[in-house]
Amino acid sequence: MSSKHFDAQDEGGSTEKLITSQVSEQKLLSTGIRIGTLVKTKSMEPFILRTRSDGLHVIDVAQTLSRIEVAGKFIASSDISRVVVYSSREYGKTPVERFCELTGSIPITGRFMPGTFTNTLFHHHLDPELVVVTDPSMDYQAVVEASTIGVPVITICDTDNVCTDVDLVIPANNRGRKSLAAVFWLLARVTLVESGALSADQQMSLSIEDFETKLIDEKIEG
Repeated sequence: MSSKHFDAQDEGGSTEKLITSQVSEQKLLSTGIRIGTLVKTKSMEPFILRTRSDGLHVIDVAQTLSRIEVAGKFIASSDISRVVVYSSREYGKTPVERFCELTGSIPITGRFMPGTFTNTLFHHHLDPELVVVTDPSMDYQAVVEASTIGVPVITICDTDNVCTDVDLVIPANNRGRKSLAAVFWLLARVTLVESGALSADQQMSLSIEDFETKLIDEKIEG
C-alpha cells in the first residue's frame, strides 16, 4: 500500500481514487472503517474529521491509512516471530488469524490468560517484542502486561477509546466485521511490502473478504 492515492477511471467514466491496485477508496469506505461511535474521548479527538447529524463521529481515513503505514513499517522491522497479535472480539478472530498466517506473527484470540507475558512459569508464556491489539479496552489485559514488561503496543482505536499505555494508535472502527478485516488486510500488505515478502505492485493472495469473520448462517451455507 502507498499512502499516496492515485486516480483511475471506472467503467462509468468517473474518477475513483485507489488505495492500492486491489482496493479503491470507495470499497474501503464501504467497510465502515471510518464510522466511529457516539462518544468522543480526548485521546481520539485529533483523529475525528466531523460529526454526522445522527451523532456518530467520523474518523479521518487519511490518518487511518497513514498510521497503518507507520505500523506496518514498525512490524516489518521487528522480529516477526515475536510479534503477538491479539483480539478478544469475535469479529477480530479471522482478521488476526489471516494476518498472522501471511506474516508469520503469533495470533491470540478469545480470552487472554493473565500472566501470558509477565509470568515466565506459565506454560503458555510468550516473550513478545511487539504487541498489536484490536481494542485497548476489550484487550486491556494484554495491553497492561505488555506495558509492564516494556513492550510497545499498537492498537486499533475507535472514537470512544482511551489510549493509555498505547504507543501507536490506528484510528478506525474496531467493532465492525468488515472494518476489522480491512484494517488487518491493509496492515498485512504494508508489513509484507516493507519486509520484502511482497513487491509494491504485487497482488495479495487473500482479499479483504477473506479476512472477514464469517457469520453463522454464512458458515452453514458454505
